Amino acid sequence: MGKGGSVRGDRAARGTTTPNPGASKAGISFHYDLGNEFFKLFLDRECCYSCAMYENESDSLETAQQRKLEYHIQQARAGGAARVLDIGCGWGALQKKLVAEHGVKLAVGLTLSENQAEWIRAMGLPGVEVRVESWSDHTPAAPYEAIISIGAFEHFARPSSRETRVRGYRDFFERCYSWLNPGGWMSLQSIGLGTVDRGVEGQFIAENIFPESDLPRLGEIADASEGIFEVVLVRNDRADYRRTNHEFLDRLRKNRDAAVKLVGEPTVRTFEKYFRVSAAGFSRGTTNLYRITFRRLAHPRFDIAL
Repeated sequence: MGKGGSVRGDRAARGTTTPNPGASKAGISFHYDLGNEFFKLFLDRECCYSCAMYENESDSLETAQQRKLEYHIQQARAGGAARVLDIGCGWGALQKKLVAEHGVKLAVGLTLSENQAEWIRAMGLPGVEVRVESWSDHTPAAPYEAIISIGAFEHFARPSSRETRVRGYRDFFERCYSWLNPGGWMSLQSIGLGTVDRGVEGQFIAENIFPESDLPRLGEIADASEGIFEVVLVRNDRADYRRTNHEFLDRLRKNRDAAVKLVGEPTVRTFEKYFRVSAAGFSRGTTNLYRITFRRLAHPRFDIAL
């Protein structure tokens, strides 16, 4: 596994742990284990619960979500790979596409949601493996040729200082480096803080939607990956997430009666507010949507001061 393998080995020998491990299983379950039937009411057919990728006004949510998955597969150079890791795999849409359309032999997905894992296993797809575990606990059986993480990085640090967040993110990138074959690529998608600090809107989301999670800034991601990954491409597609949130909200409203029966009126109102608040933040630029392409460096530097 090259230089990176020794990094994880040294960490284990020192007995150190991730400085900021991010949201716990309980924190993730608070949101995602409301039930698969509830999320199906406002997501696309493949249950992609992250920012879609639009090109035309006529694009449906389904089309835009498939375009997003295709984009990350291409950016990670994952087509035809023997092993690909999907960190924060959701309901398995990316894994399904990797094995069914791109000739990937094994797509391993990590999630902390039991409901999502059960959904993926029920599909019974050859070449798809799902694990209920955090990236910080993951130990692969063999290296990966590509890594993709869509809409999970937001949960990789708890509310904390910039220094603590960056040290936690650094641990994530070091582990990804150690899991990748030499020359491997990684594609990452994450919401990030934009023009302002976390305010009342952010507090609402932290308390009611995603406890134990804290949004990164682009500079924190760059600092945490410096010296071990080359940042090849960065896109800020916040307008796409504004539109995606509006799509989620419209679909939830159309299925509101069914949603209330499943999770109750207060929860439905909370999600309606969440989608409105999120859309407004992406519209103003207080939050951004980053799609970042990384390449594993051949000659890394792990000693860079953060």
